[in-house]
Amino acid sequence: MKIAPTIVVTGATGNIGRSLVGRLLAEGAAVRALTRDPARAGLPDGVETLRADLTDEASLEPLLAGADALFLNLAAGGGQAAAAVTGAAVRAGIRRIVLNSSSSVTDTPADEENHIARMHAGVERAVRDSGLEWTFVRGANYATNTLAWAPSIRESGVVREAHPDAGGVPVHEGDLADVAAVALLDRTGAHLSRAYVVTGPEQKTMAEQVAEIGQAIGRPTRVERISEEAAAEAMARPGFPKEAALELVRLFGRSVGAPLFPVSDAVEKVTGHPARTFAQWAREHAADFS
Repeated sequence: MKIAPTIVVTGATGNIGRSLVGRLLAEGAAVRALTRDPARAGLPDGVETLRADLTDEASLEPLLAGADALFLNLAAGGGQAAAAVTGAAVRAGIRRIVLNSSSSVTDTPADEENHIARMHAGVERAVRDSGLEWTFVRGANYATNTLAWAPSIRESGVVREAHPDAGGVPVHEGDLADVAAVALLDRTGAHLSRAYVVTGPEQKTMAEQVAEIGQAIGRPTRVERISEEAAAEAMARPGFPKEAALELVRLFGRSVGAPLFPVSDAVEKVTGHPARTFAQWAREHAADFS
């Protein structure tokens, strides 16, 4: 009889994490979720939910002990947590790390040229240097990023962006979770030392995404063009300064007429099912915009 693996999930209360926890439970795995506030986590029954500070290496080791694999999400603790978590994982006897990374990482010198690639590439190096088995899930632009438009769509039906015609391949959080789950549970070694660029199934401009949200909620929506400076100011937040936001806005500008990433078949190759469309995502999240 096979013993159910124990998987530690960081960022378990986030969009990807919640989907991943559900998928792992469905596959019969034991799930241990690390979070700042277990009382508010709201995770399914059967999940072991523990309070954790991902920057405190000493306190992490006992929380990881006895587990087989770790899902590491940069959003949980930030880049400064990478060395602490990987160090604790090594000492706790974790065998494998599946890292939620970014498609901005190219494994070339260009990774040092922008904030997002530089940050994720640094975490990837920490995981590689740990000596543990690893798989990187390099997500393209997350469909959930469009939730930032929700307040303005609810208020006026108008989204304000610097580059409405910027191209992307929005990926559903469920697909990112499914790829991660396969890598975490893999017993064949087929996904070891692999960096999967995970995208949605089709190119969509920002304007097209806004229109599909409008179709999902049954109300007209449109994009109003603003300056790059204004877009960066609106995007900036603690941990993501305006300078980094401006880099991202300008990156979007370079994707007008020339998308930054091609459509990837990683979801279907890894999971066996086709990637979910943005239209499906918009229907599932219609309540967030209504």
